[in-house]
Amino acid sequence: MAISDIDLWDMDAFQRQEHHEMLTELREADPGIHWIDEGDHGPGFWAVTRLEHLREINRQPELFSSNAGGTQMQEVEEDGSMGAAQRDSLMLSMDPPKHTRYRRLVSRGFTPRMIGLLEDYLQNRTRIIVDGVCEKGQAEFVTELSAELPLQAIAEMLGIPMEDRQRIFDWTNSMIGSDDPDFVQTEEDVMTAFTELYLYSHQLQVERRETPGDDIITTLLNADVDGEALDETEFDMFFLLLCVAGNETTRNSITRGMMGFFEFPDQWTKFVSDPDRYMSTMIEEVVRWATPVLNFRRQAVQDYELGGVQIREGDKVVMWHIAANRDPRAFDDPWVFDIERSPNDHVGFGGGGPHYCLGANLAKMEIRLMFKEIAERLPDIRQAGEVAYLRSNFIGGIKKLPVEFTPTPSTHTEPMLRLGSAAGASGTAGYGGAVERD
Repeated sequence: MAISDIDLWDMDAFQRQEHHEMLTELREADPGIHWIDEGDHGPGFWAVTRLEHLREINRQPELFSSNAGGTQMQEVEEDGSMGAAQRDSLMLSMDPPKHTRYRRLVSRGFTPRMIGLLEDYLQNRTRIIVDGVCEKGQAEFVTELSAELPLQAIAEMLGIPMEDRQRIFDWTNSMIGSDDPDFVQTEEDVMTAFTELYLYSHQLQVERRETPGDDIITTLLNADVDGEALDETEFDMFFLLLCVAGNETTRNSITRGMMGFFEFPDQWTKFVSDPDRYMSTMIEEVVRWATPVLNFRRQAVQDYELGGVQIREGDKVVMWHIAANRDPRAFDDPWVFDIERSPNDHVGFGGGGPHYCLGANLAKMEIRLMFKEIAERLPDIRQAGEVAYLRSNFIGGIKKLPVEFTPTPSTHTEPMLRLGSAAGASGTAGYGGAVERD
């Protein structure tokens, strides 16, 4: 394949999983940084595909801006669903020092103590999720297993009623799947999903300002750093980001991790034999293998030489995490799913710098809980049909993954009370607004 023939806007090629071949061609052709003509999609961009170059960009936000052109490959349209003021209030699209101040505020909801408060509750929810399929001997892995835990975690953290989690699922699918006809038919569908999620967030914000609870919403609304707090738009955009990123990325990491085990069954046999022994390295390999966010964009704000390539001020630069995580310069046998891989300096959570994933520890916990439960209760799980891939060049999504296994008995686990009372009694906001069963 000639570099001039590579079309990184070919959504169908991504859905057919042909992007690996295209990106390998770009990465292995020196110097691994190539100018891509976008045609009608935009002015063209530098495709960065090697891990060392991606890290060099991420660690210099003063040279490569997230805000100047946004973080998405597509060009910014001021009349689109997200206006300029909203986009400037989205953490992903901020540069220091604004990003530094914003991250200090929102990190109040992601302290180790806060994440720790969730663990017992999510362990309980994981058992219930597996209870829902274990006696049937078959399942649709995405909707019945991998999507449920991230959705329930978000619902708990934000104090969202559990019955509303399907609405969050549908809204985020429409926003991420904007180029997939299974999720949206027109641009208006995407705008409608964005608007409805935004309004839902705003209503929750209004309710919590009037009646504070023991949840992350109240924690963030009360966060104060050097006399500053989140304004209304900043909060609403963070809520939107948490719903999308906390749902889509972890769901697809778990799903693609399971597919990695299916492709390398010796690794599943090894993991099932002693989950605790392999857990920490398994989690990192799942994230490397999955790389749920395929790319992020930056814009050069001054001339810079990267890997011997002269990048000019104003140039669009797209970092391909999925290519960097298969870089043979950084990983031995990168196409092998190896749950003992060490070191594993992947960029599945970002390549260092200020935009390293805020929810990385939460995602790792969810991956750990789900794979341990599956290993212990569905040890002979196997693929049972065709995989349906998302039509996207941004998210490495899986829409359907049929699985089967030997039926096992339900634990009949009772839903744990939603968190809040214990955390609130200590005087520190926890997660879960109401104490209730769902």
